[in-house]
Amino acid sequence: MRILITNDDGIGAEGIRVLVKWARKLGDVTVVSPKVEQSAKSQSIILRTPFEVKGSDVFSDLGITAYGVGSTPADCVRFAVDRLGTFDLVFSGINRGLNMGYDVSYSGTCAAIFEANYAHIPAVAFSTVPDDFSHAEAALDTVWDYFEKNKLLSYCSLYNVNIPEDPHGVIMTRQGGAYFRDHFVDCGDGKVITSTVVVAKKGDHDDLRIDTEAVFSGLVSITPMTVDHTDFDVLNKLI
Repeated sequence: MRILITNDDGIGAEGIRVLVKWARKLGDVTVVSPKVEQSAKSQSIILRTPFEVKGSDVFSDLGITAYGVGSTPADCVRFAVDRLGTFDLVFSGINRGLNMGYDVSYSGTCAAIFEANYAHIPAVAFSTVPDDFSHAEAALDTVWDYFEKNKLLSYCSLYNVNIPEDPHGVIMTRQGGAYFRDHFVDCGDGKVITSTVVVAKKGDHDDLRIDTEAVFSGLVSITPMTVDHTDFDVLNKLI
């Protein structure tokens, strides 16, 4: 099995190294990742400006072929699909920070799996709490065992996984609502800077099937996703 791994924190980030080291047991891994951090770039791409794609030795100690890309996670997947052959599976992450609720729309980590799905490749995004990948690393075998035991990829080809600190179980969830709010703070010279405040918390919803509630309750959240934005309830009423 050929596995493509990317992220939005950059090719030198700790989380992607954790994911690469673990994924080697599943198949032949290739890394195509942004050269620098591309967080919150969503599914943006570069169309009319050349960008660099260059071989990287970041994972040479693991015997992994890698490329650093001067663009977004979506472009990393687009380049790999076009130029590097066929892939059976795409992993994105492990992101430094959770990607839950509405945050999925901004996430470069999740955008990479959406792009993979456009190319008809099954894909999984992995995210965890900032600055501590040890719990996520320890949970990867358990998470993948859950995927295989329940044949998840036979039901859906696109999943978003969020791993809390010290998880004590795995649960299937749906996407929740607002995870954070941004405020714009004046920093002088007519400029503003974003100040992000987490607004979701445990107990907001008495339903562990919501991704934020599950993660805040110490459970690994696995959410099946779709790239189709059609409102079928409305469509079916009008046709």
